[in-house]
Amino acid sequence: MVDIATRVWNHKWKIDPIVRSLIDNDFYKLLMCQSIFRNRPDAHVTFSLINRSSNIRLAELIDEGELREQLDHIQSLSLSRGESTFLRGNTFYGKRQMFRPDFMEWFENMRLPDYHLEKRDGQYELTFEGKWHEVMLWEIPALAVLMELRGRAVLHDMRRFELQVLYARAMTKLWEKIDHLRTLPDLRIADFGTRRRHSYLWQDWCVQAMVEGLGDKFVGTSNCLIAMKRDLEAIGTNAHELPMVFSALAENDEELRQAPYKVLADWHDEHEGNLRIILPDTYGTEGFLKGAPDWLAGWTGIRIDSGDPAKGAETAIRWWKDRGEDPTKKLVIFSDGLDTDKIAELHMQFAGRVRVSFGWGTLLTNDFRGLTQDDGLAPFSMVCKAIKANGKPTVKLSDNPNKAMGPASEIERYKRVFGVGQQDEMEVIV
Repeated sequence: MVDIATRVWNHKWKIDPIVRSLIDNDFYKLLMCQSIFRNRPDAHVTFSLINRSSNIRLAELIDEGELREQLDHIQSLSLSRGESTFLRGNTFYGKRQMFRPDFMEWFENMRLPDYHLEKRDGQYELTFEGKWHEVMLWEIPALAVLMELRGRAVLHDMRRFELQVLYARAMTKLWEKIDHLRTLPDLRIADFGTRRRHSYLWQDWCVQAMVEGLGDKFVGTSNCLIAMKRDLEAIGTNAHELPMVFSALAENDEELRQAPYKVLADWHDEHEGNLRIILPDTYGTEGFLKGAPDWLAGWTGIRIDSGDPAKGAETAIRWWKDRGEDPTKKLVIFSDGLDTDKIAELHMQFAGRVRVSFGWGTLLTNDFRGLTQDDGLAPFSMVCKAIKANGKPTVKLSDNPNKAMGPASEIERYKRVFGVGQQDEMEVIV
């Protein structure tokens, strides 16, 4: 078992680079990358860092030189032979050769493109611009770097025994959560915590604790490198990025209205089984389901990632029933701002009505709340999103208006096109 406190105390990032592999990334990013490589190879996209927690002034906490050093290190990475063998030969979601030879040949020779970094008003402006299937692979590493550098800044002046006590308390805190979860019958839960983790070493420790504490109830991790190292299932399907970019590329309102379904038609051609999971909330769940083609009702399930999760699940159940589907055979994946109490509540509420699963993110891999002075390690809300596609702005509405993004005029247009009415505001925890 790694002595995390000693590794932190040494402060030698060249021994522990924040991102140490191109597959220290979420599985869904690789699946989407292959789909984009096949279907939209010429799309030009800009990604940008968005710090929703403006009170966390990252440019005042994190040294610019250290940030550049970490980003430059990521640009130097390429797939190792073992990583390539893992992707080419492993079985994912019951399918061998999930990744096509032409995609793998490109990926094996790929280096991440350049980044643009500057300071403004106490924050970092970090952007990535280029071919969609290349720049998209910056998202998760960029977030992981900034989250960990913020943590290192807070911990920098702690002495060795202080750090040992801190991590002992954090480990105890997580184990108490696992103790709570192991009482839930037929639980299915996965680690979704890469993007806002405390550190790579800590995420790896959390995953090992989940394996030991939950056994078969823990179904895998979104992190490809940890999945490979720990012989676990790599978990993930698709994300809001796909409909956001496809929608921005639409030429008129009718193409815009159909764009989220066009994305899933491409996905339907490429994947089956548990990879056919609908993410319906990009432009409002109710409107999406109301206009959805009949073939989508036959998909395996739905992931609920914003708004009231119970309301979202009830909406999905009604939709399946209206389309003649049996909800008890469908999978509902909850993945927004989860912690143990909410997981237990949703599990008990929907057990037997649908097949329930959970993607547990930030509050699994970065819950140091209450463990440092002034709560300086409490997680905060930061994302890295596609903001332009072929020069046109992207939009996300979500089921929570506090998560909406895009120019105000385009947000109003999208609300009109997708028939989004009054929405309930909910606090964005992470």
